[in-house]
Amino acid sequence: MTTANATAAVDRPSTRIAEVWDRLASVTDPELDESVTGLGFVTHVEVDAAGAVQIGFRLPTYWCAANFAFLMADDMRVAVAGLPWVTNVAIELADHMYAGEINRGVAAGRSFQDSFGAQASGELDGIRRTFMVKAFQRRQEALLTSLLEHGHEPARLVRMSVAELAGLPGDCASRRLVERYLERRTVVASGANAAAQANETAFVDGRGALLDADGLGAYLRALRRVGVNAQFNSALCRGLLAARYGDAAAPQAGIVPVHFVPAGDWKETVEAARSGNASA
Repeated sequence: MTTANATAAVDRPSTRIAEVWDRLASVTDPELDESVTGLGFVTHVEVDAAGAVQIGFRLPTYWCAANFAFLMADDMRVAVAGLPWVTNVAIELADHMYAGEINRGVAAGRSFQDSFGAQASGELDGIRRTFMVKAFQRRQEALLTSLLEHGHEPARLVRMSVAELAGLPGDCASRRLVERYLERRTVVASGANAAAQANETAFVDGRGALLDADGLGAYLRALRRVGVNAQFNSALCRGLLAARYGDAAAPQAGIVPVHFVPAGDWKETVEAARSGNASA
């Protein structure tokens, strides 16, 4: 074996592990719209010489919703299985009341309904869409707020096409906001492919309806209430995970404080948070 080949052979496991972590970083908690790696849910990755991947996975509590846990586990399997060298993916959820059912179901490529039988209330498409729309709303609020702060006029924004939005100049942070928004805008897109969607209006509501420039401020205030609930749940999950595992290195919540609630909106804000927590 030449020196170059020997070096490649030594580097391959670490390179492959890095590729797996990169794929896992693209998988999000459906409720929080945050990466499972950033949240500290993935504990370890192992890759053998044959291309089999083993992924350790944990959650903040023993009783975290089984449908959310299944979604994340299966999304991780699909993301990693897309690597060309991967021959098998084993997701091992630990310390969860349904770990056995989830691990076996995901390993066999079964659906949620097939994995849980009579215990399941149906497949997960509806739940996935609900939280994809919420993620779309949070990303839209962050992007529109940034664009308004940078001097873009509301009348211009509500008429802007997807192609025009994608082509806006900006720094790295601004470009990342645009990219993240466009990742989730597909949930309300009417076009069948990227080419068709490029001519659609960039900013629409969760049902795909056009926005009104005069009502943009009120619309954004309503979206911020969705974001407040998500921030609270994110902080709670991180705190529970750190407390459960005594992990001082667990990622801490990056909460943006809400200093003031606009007059007249505080009751709606409280009710939105209460209803969101009741459905979580």
